[in-house]
Amino acid sequence: MAVDPLLAPLLQTQTAAASSAPPVPEARADANERSRLLIAEWYRPGPVPATVTERAISVDGGEIALRVYRPHGDGPFPLHLYIHGGGFWLGTLDSADIPSRELCVGAGAVVVSVDYRLAPEHRFPTGPEDCYTALCWVAGHAEELDGDASRLSVGGESAGGNLAAVVALMARDRGGPPITLQILGIPVTDLTMSQPSVDALGEGYLLTKAGMRQYREHYLNDPGEATHPYASPLLASDLTGLPPALVMTMEFDPLRDEGEAFARRLAEAGVRVRHRRWSGHIHGSALFTKVLPSASAYHRLLVSSLLSVPASVEVIGA
Repeated sequence: MAVDPLLAPLLQTQTAAASSAPPVPEARADANERSRLLIAEWYRPGPVPATVTERAISVDGGEIALRVYRPHGDGPFPLHLYIHGGGFWLGTLDSADIPSRELCVGAGAVVVSVDYRLAPEHRFPTGPEDCYTALCWVAGHAEELDGDASRLSVGGESAGGNLAAVVALMARDRGGPPITLQILGIPVTDLTMSQPSVDALGEGYLLTKAGMRQYREHYLNDPGEATHPYASPLLASDLTGLPPALVMTMEFDPLRDEGEAFARRLAEAGVRVRHRRWSGHIHGSALFTKVLPSASAYHRLLVSSLLSVPASVEVIGA
């Protein structure tokens, strides 16, 4: 297979965010603005929920914002914690707005998008701890949110997929809120960068090996933290007792192999998991619903996963 030809203009003109200046506020603002313009050009606007509100919650050493999307109809509704990507140093509630709307309206779920604190100002483990605090807050305020705490799921894309998987580990390890499903889109699972696709696909497909290395340097306090299971969930010694998972990977993504290795390890641990590799796609190309029919199919699968927890291991092609 080859990269979908509809992505050629993107590959010719777009560079990865990591090629910008060091991650000072100005560099982050510039990268986020380029991301906003890319989304506006390639991504269909999201549907309209019944309400969209923002809340602030206390976390260790500060405060973070949550954006709450409530669906139309009568609750209580399923609850979903959505965690944006961006290499642990980029991303905003606005960059997560369209997928949050799609999941809310499509699945009839209250979606809570979390604005966790970003590296390098807030390095590991701040991001995971913020997201876990948000999970506990959502579970504890389910009635106020018109949600059902017994139907609580987590999900995210890229670095957000990493944080969603880590939150599931934390909830298991700490006896936290029970999670019914983890949705891991193009997830980072191995910050040692030792999977074959990192080298095989590390140039020419938007996300680069150099960019990944830079993200890791921003995020971790020292390289040794890359083996911590809350940084690299693939390296956790025990994956038993975790919630069912949907794992999505892309054919031409440097993160492909670590996502697929994590799906295999979950299955080997007895976790119900569904994995799909999307042929012809690169990292992040599921955003491009204006031009790629398969990108829309990707989002339909995310929505349908919230409607029915996977019942068995299933590996399917694109």
